[in-house]
Order: sequence, then C-alpha cells, then structure tokens
Amino acid sequence: MAITREEVRHIARLARIALSDSEVDSFGDQIGKLLDYTKQLDRLDTNAVAPTIHLADTGTLLRDDIVCPFEDTEAILKSATDRAGDFFRVPRILE
Repeated sequence: MAITREEVRHIARLARIALSDSEVDSFGDQIGKLLDYTKQLDRLDTNAVAPTIHLADTGTLLRDDIVCPFEDTEAILKSATDRAGDFFRVPRILE
C-alpha cells in the first residue's frame, strides 16, 4: 500500500519528529511495507471467532470507591507547601 510523502510528513508532525527528505522516503517505504503485510489479516476467516474486549477474562480490576476517614489530617497537611485551613492550596490553572 503506497503512502505519500505528505502523509509521512503529517504522521511525523503528529509524532513531533523532524525528518529529512531521505528519511521521509525511507519511512514511507517502510510504512507501506508494514501496511501491505498487515493486509494479510483481511484474508483470515474470523466468523467462528468470538469477539473479545480483553485477552484475559479477569473481570474488573478496580476496587469499590469507598470513603475512608483519615484520623491524622495534620500529618498529611504539614507536608503542604501552601495550605488554607484543612485544605491544600494549589496554583490556579483555570481562568
């Protein structure tokens, strides 16, 4: 599958990579060969294969979100560089 020099430059720009003209040609050839190779997957018959979301059936790995009070608030707050009462004060990031 052919990939144009403009497409290679666009991909490089998205990846924040500077490429010389010779690198654009080289990567264009390599990406084209990779796309040709992956086209082989289109020939596979996957009708009998059940769709999967994950390779391992592990269920959800997230714990329940349970509020647990912490008794020694002062121990945590004394490490704050700036605080307001019982809260951490952080720099404003939104206008």
